[in-house]
Amino acid sequence: MVQKYESPVRIYKYPFELVVAAYERRFPTCPQMPIVLDCEIIEDNVFDNGARRDTKRRCKIAVEAPYLIKKIIGVDVVFFIQQNFLDMKTRTLNIEATNESFATRVEIFEKCRYYAHPENPDWTCFDQTATLDIKNFFGIEHSMEKMGMKQYTQTTLKGKEIIEFFVNELKQEGITHVDRWVDDATVTSTTAGAATNTTPPEKPPLCRDNSILDADYIAKYLGQLTPLQESKLVQLRKRFEHGTSEHPEPDYQTLLRFLRARDFSIDKATGMLQESLQWRKEQRIDSILGEYKTPAVVEKYFPGGWHHHDKDGRPLYILRLGTMDVKGLLKSVGEDELLKLTLHICEEGLRLMKEATKLFGKPVWNWCLLVDLDGLSMRHLWRPGVKALLRIIETVEKNYPETMGRVLIVRAPRVFPVLWTIVSTFIDENTRSKFLFFGGPDCMHAEDGIEQYIDTDKIPSFLGGSCNTLIHEGGLVPKHLYKSESIEETNGAIQAHDHHGLYKAVDLKPGQLFELLIRNTDPKSVLTWDFEVLKNDTLFAVFHTEKEIEQSGNDDFSSVFDGPDFKEGTNYKKIEQSVKCRPKEGVQGSHEMASTGTYVLQWMCPPSCDGPAQLMYFHEILSSANYKGSMTSLQSGFSSNSLQSR
Repeated sequence: MVQKYESPVRIYKYPFELVVAAYERRFPTCPQMPIVLDCEIIEDNVFDNGARRDTKRRCKIAVEAPYLIKKIIGVDVVFFIQQNFLDMKTRTLNIEATNESFATRVEIFEKCRYYAHPENPDWTCFDQTATLDIKNFFGIEHSMEKMGMKQYTQTTLKGKEIIEFFVNELKQEGITHVDRWVDDATVTSTTAGAATNTTPPEKPPLCRDNSILDADYIAKYLGQLTPLQESKLVQLRKRFEHGTSEHPEPDYQTLLRFLRARDFSIDKATGMLQESLQWRKEQRIDSILGEYKTPAVVEKYFPGGWHHHDKDGRPLYILRLGTMDVKGLLKSVGEDELLKLTLHICEEGLRLMKEATKLFGKPVWNWCLLVDLDGLSMRHLWRPGVKALLRIIETVEKNYPETMGRVLIVRAPRVFPVLWTIVSTFIDENTRSKFLFFGGPDCMHAEDGIEQYIDTDKIPSFLGGSCNTLIHEGGLVPKHLYKSESIEETNGAIQAHDHHGLYKAVDLKPGQLFELLIRNTDPKSVLTWDFEVLKNDTLFAVFHTEKEIEQSGNDDFSSVFDGPDFKEGTNYKKIEQSVKCRPKEGVQGSHEMASTGTYVLQWMCPPSCDGPAQLMYFHEILSSANYKGSMTSLQSGFSSNSLQSR
């Protein structure tokens, strides 16, 4: 069994250079760690004009174990190999240590990191991980595992005290500041009046005739790639060589995202990326981070913002959609401005992903979105608002593929599946698989709650955590801030062409029925519906039965339950009571399919109608695998004449 230790991030309120100077004083011996008997330098190399230093030490460690264990293993000391990789230019110190003694029986691997604080350059961060795998150790493996991790934990807790001790020792010697590293060659060239930019351009990370990417670059910035994927990435890069200042050459992270979005088809990725680059040029996207000015109404009433990282190091964006006044924002700034706001957020996300890659020392090429739906109601289904949302989704899907790592939908109310029914079909299937839904009020502590994905101390206070955020609640936009009344509420549903044929039309003669049979094999999945009555009154109801039934194909004026084998309340029941829907009314609803069997959506044109009824409908099932939490049934709700938006 592998034992693993991971320390929380420690903060030293000293600059990185001073912490490194204090760290160097720990060698060859340290009074606070008497078990370290000696450390001998066996390799020491300096590179890049003093910017980098790689040091390898062989350390002699006293065995702290009961007498009996010492007798069994026959030694009082063990040896470890420690390698330090110091980079003064990037202000990072990476430390790796492995055991030399008993290496065939025990595997110990420790990794530590000192690095400049990402938000305060005068502070230093430290984190540490270690694994202990005892495979065969004289029959006392279990005892050694427990003892080893206990002693290791106790030793690591002394680490911060040791740095503080040597920092104070430096201060007593009058050393309170250590200058940052400066490239002497760059300083000399600049002083002599050479070109302002003396740093040579970064060479493409290719080797072997520019056909294979550098392995270290892949590991640090791209993650795992198969040889075939690597080859296709290089081929795609060659198609976009010779960029200009107006049309820069895409970096490898961008190329890889577009390749992944098109299943590593070079031709398809090329077409998609070419269209996106042209769009970026036309919309001046490369300048948006510097030029975009957030409208005052957005700053005050848009409830979203960046908030730390998730447990995988992804930048975390929080949107409190349930408290957003969609109608007010649209009427105040317009659809184009909300789209521009979204694009600014996406560009910030790209920048934060690059920063996270440097911060965590591993590839971070997507971000995490947490959407709080507390307060979501039928007013959010205001048609122009949904239409604007669909436009935003379409734009983001085309131009920022594979940037969404995980989407956490929390405190989802009963009405949410209706909105999901409408928008989900516009989201790429791969992206849809990254959505997780939490329906109960306690999304933090519930089984498999958001604590599985976000550190407890980073969960916002409005979700039950301890972390305060600058993300406000949104709220109603005052009507005096509305700039235009041109966005009209429409009584009609989003038309079929907006859904690329998702809605189907049905004509019903007076007294005629239309029944949709849905066979469910996934308990706890959610059935959702959205339909629009275009002409004449229509009755709607939902039924459930566990008895096998077949769709009636002969008599459109009879229900599947009209046969002698069915009796209401015995082998089938009405789970959503009949509602009467009038022309130009949109109706949305959802029902948690708690059991298997057949669910029936039924529409009927009342016999008393003076003419045929006409409707357009759409339904979808939200699987239980993607939905976490409780959901009670939702009676059908009206969203047009009967329920107006704010």
